[in-house]
Amino acid sequence: MKKEKFNVTGMTCSACSARVQKAVEKLAGIQEVSVNLLTNSMQLQYDEQVVDAAAVIAAVEKAGYGASAQGAGNHSEKKMERMAERQIEKLRQRLLWSLVFLLPLMVVAMQSHLSAWVPAMVHDVLAGPENAVAFAFVQFLLLLPIMLLNRQFYIGGFRALIQGAPNMDTLVGMGSMASALFGVVGIFRIGWGMGHGDWMLVSSYSQNLYFESAGMIVTLITVGKYLESRAKGKTSSALEQLMELAPKQATVLRDGQEIVVDSAELLAGDTVVVRPGERIPADGVVIWGTTSVDESAISGESIPVEKNIGDAVISATINKNGFIRFKAERVGEDSTISRIIRLVDEASASKAPIARLADKIAGIFVPAVMAVAAIAGGAWLLAGADAEFAFSIAISILVISCPCALGLATPVAVMVGIGKGAENGILIKSGEALETAHRVDTVVLDKTGTVTEGRPEVTAVQAFGISEEALIAAAAGLEAGSEHPLAEAILTYAKERQIAPEPMTDFAAVFGRGVNAQKDGHKWLAGNQRFLEEQGIDTQAYQEQLLALADKGATPLLMARDTAVVGIFGVADREKVTSGLAVRQFRAMGLDVVLLTGDNERTAKAIGRRLDISQVIAGVLPEDKAAHIAALQKAGHRVAMIGDGINDAPALSQADMGIAIGAGTDIALESADAVLVKNDLLDAVGVIRLSKAVMRNIKENLFWAFFYNVLCIPLAAGVLFPSLGIKLSPMIGAAAMSMSSVCVCLNALRLRFVTLRQPQPVDGGSMINEEVLVMEKTLKIEGMMCKHCQKHVTDALAKMDGVTGVEVNLENGTAAVKMSREIPEAEFQQVIEEAGYELIL
Repeated sequence: MKKEKFNVTGMTCSACSARVQKAVEKLAGIQEVSVNLLTNSMQLQYDEQVVDAAAVIAAVEKAGYGASAQGAGNHSEKKMERMAERQIEKLRQRLLWSLVFLLPLMVVAMQSHLSAWVPAMVHDVLAGPENAVAFAFVQFLLLLPIMLLNRQFYIGGFRALIQGAPNMDTLVGMGSMASALFGVVGIFRIGWGMGHGDWMLVSSYSQNLYFESAGMIVTLITVGKYLESRAKGKTSSALEQLMELAPKQATVLRDGQEIVVDSAELLAGDTVVVRPGERIPADGVVIWGTTSVDESAISGESIPVEKNIGDAVISATINKNGFIRFKAERVGEDSTISRIIRLVDEASASKAPIARLADKIAGIFVPAVMAVAAIAGGAWLLAGADAEFAFSIAISILVISCPCALGLATPVAVMVGIGKGAENGILIKSGEALETAHRVDTVVLDKTGTVTEGRPEVTAVQAFGISEEALIAAAAGLEAGSEHPLAEAILTYAKERQIAPEPMTDFAAVFGRGVNAQKDGHKWLAGNQRFLEEQGIDTQAYQEQLLALADKGATPLLMARDTAVVGIFGVADREKVTSGLAVRQFRAMGLDVVLLTGDNERTAKAIGRRLDISQVIAGVLPEDKAAHIAALQKAGHRVAMIGDGINDAPALSQADMGIAIGAGTDIALESADAVLVKNDLLDAVGVIRLSKAVMRNIKENLFWAFFYNVLCIPLAAGVLFPSLGIKLSPMIGAAAMSMSSVCVCLNALRLRFVTLRQPQPVDGGSMINEEVLVMEKTLKIEGMMCKHCQKHVTDALAKMDGVTGVEVNLENGTAAVKMSREIPEAEFQQVIEEAGYELIL
């Protein structure tokens, strides 16, 4: 199946988009069609063996519209942007020239009421029954340029009517043309009356020519179209900002020479030169030089990332201060920034399911309005009204009925909402996904990399019979040859403590158990409890310590020398600072939260307790996670699965809403409905919050669009005229119709001010922001003697759950701790004593 996007021209309302969609859906081989009135585009999937792009274009043209295949990439987006700008400028010019002729037309039509402001010469030429023909003919001449400037209303409207698919242009064109033709008939009747001395007939028709209504109707609709285009242009600002991130040119080394090429011409394998301050034009790997790179545009991380030879670089990020060369690997449409732009663009052009309601109504709305206009006009004639009154009623109904607002109600809100998400590092794949998120009642969280950092760290060290430094040196030496994540944690910890690994020999690893080696005639072992017991080492005396670590969510790593245990390391994948806050916000929104992990039950429940997650499902293999999601769905829940998007791909696909949490090049675009670029669980809360805001906005738009028509059509039909004398003129109807569409666009633009990260109440009723630290505590610590002690205490405190910042003052013997939760002094005391110091209470 091929996925392709087309530009569609000539659409003016949702009836048009519905007709285009039906025309294409009739073709064999078409799987999915989504026509977007807002972006004048069509996105579809089709079988290339059955149908091709030429057949699709022909079907659209047969329906009375234009179509062309849209090129891929930023170049196409720029082309579309330029087309939109030209369209706005054309509307502006058309509006200005329409006003140039409309203003004198209005002055002439109302000259009897404006005699004080109309020159005497004009009044003498046009006033009075004797000048009625000149009076009418001048109006007709001033109307012709206005009709010519706005001819697409008549051409498109009557073409659609002939093809049996009337649209908004049909209503406007018929109303304006009928008014003009009535005026032409009036000129003949005035001439006939003057020739036969029937001055009553002359006076009657000269006061009911409707030329000014014909011009006012199309001019006011053009005012609305211009304002609507301006408002719609603002909705795509997020996409434009993303496009601006992609550099236009790149410097490459070819045949030993530096040359500047267009970024679209980069080839995989090119050596690209990037100087300080330049944006990186493609994804690749550094092959020369060192630098720091600002990756905030992609990952949201504000701190520059150091890059050395062998490190990956991402397109659209900024080279801060170094001179580097890198080998381009993913260029053009394959680069990260292009994939993100494409994702946002496709999502903006997609339809939310709620849009189908408006489409169905729009398909029958215009014919129904034409029938109502004819019936109302006929009813007034039968009731004894004169032809001019009945005619005015019919025209008012035609021009005041607005399917345009119905057609815009959903796509403008979807586009603004998806753009708002993109600005905040939330990439939502479709309008359907955006709508689905607000219905979720259960959130299932993967553990590793989602609620935790995804990299194990040493959180506790206990030595028995040897010094702590000797234990760490031996452990680092023993794990130096291992690639296990726990071994990496030990080596990183030793490096932070500036302790050199003890060299060892005769390494032997047992998969899934541990490792052993020799040093000075002693056999050293490191591994889990089962591994040591298999080697004949008794670990029963340390059960209390092992269980205590497990209860804290840490994995115990035991060290033994010969036949005795000499130490225990607690290694844990720490929760992210914002995970607990995200869980609390999910619960505050009324959602159930489930932790689904492959970890052992004791560790998983320890993390669940810290995050206040009561439902924990542990020991689940990646391939079995989808079955747990399906079970929740079978129980009647709408489930959002949040995972890393790689191992969790089946579960993400199974869930009603799959959210992949991961940064930059690791985003799982295929399996997830939304991607959190910043790797922050709080952004998943933002997805739900954004979905609720967008759906609320869409419902507001649909309500006011329906309410407008329900209220205005009866008024235009004159239901209040017999009792209150209230009747809407065609001009007022045209103005009201235009403003309804503008109001829908402006209401959708309010979504740009939605706050996706909101303050959260804490105990005591005060408000905090997720990015702001919650509370502070100063600890008095005894035993610190040097800078090494200061660093040791800082590291120990920083690894505590809930600690978001530590500042240790060696001279005063104090530690200022910033926390996201209230931490009991007993926990501080335990951590500080384990580090070898004393907390003064």
